Amino acid sequence: MAPGHQRCMYCGDNQGTDIDHFEPKSLAPVRTFEWLNHLLACAYCNSNQKRNAFPRSEGDGSPLLVDPTLQDPLDHLRLVLPLCTYKGLTPQGEACIDVFGLNSRGVLVHGRRTAYATAKQSVELWHIATDRGQHSKAAEVARVAWDRPLADVLAGMFHQSGHPAAELLFSGEEETLGLLRDPALRGAFLARA
Repeated sequence: MAPGHQRCMYCGDNQGTDIDHFEPKSLAPVRTFEWLNHLLACAYCNSNQKRNAFPRSEGDGSPLLVDPTLQDPLDHLRLVLPLCTYKGLTPQGEACIDVFGLNSRGVLVHGRRTAYATAKQSVELWHIATDRGQHSKAAEVARVAWDRPLADVLAGMFHQSGHPAAELLFSGEEETLGLLRDPALRGAFLARA
């Protein structure tokens, strides 16, 4: 869920210091030692937010949390860029927002706002460095952008720049949208993701 380096798979903000059992041991003891049931999480999401929460669909009993080993979180969650909050696109997305407090934890929303401003600066710096022929500097800008906390904001920006309503999603930020759509910039940044 979090494209950043060694970040929590749920919030993307903190360092992934814990191994979370995606399906809790208390509910599925047989999966305790399955590798695909182990996800990198921060202590806060693992111990304070998720704990043993594992909502299931009333219809078929399938898990309602997004399993990032099997699913693309962008299919279930959309980052509303001006607000830096998430909108659930599916019941799984809604469950993730609720269980992990993705919109109710002020520190995450504030962090995403900062990450959004920083990501815009990164694509601008990449463009400037490339125009000046400073290709190693441009590569370093892309690398650093993905290693920051809340790299999900950068991933959301690239994802939404290709959306049919991108002009509306980036209203007032046409320059940023143009950069995000630049094939060379996309190639440089998305190769690092």
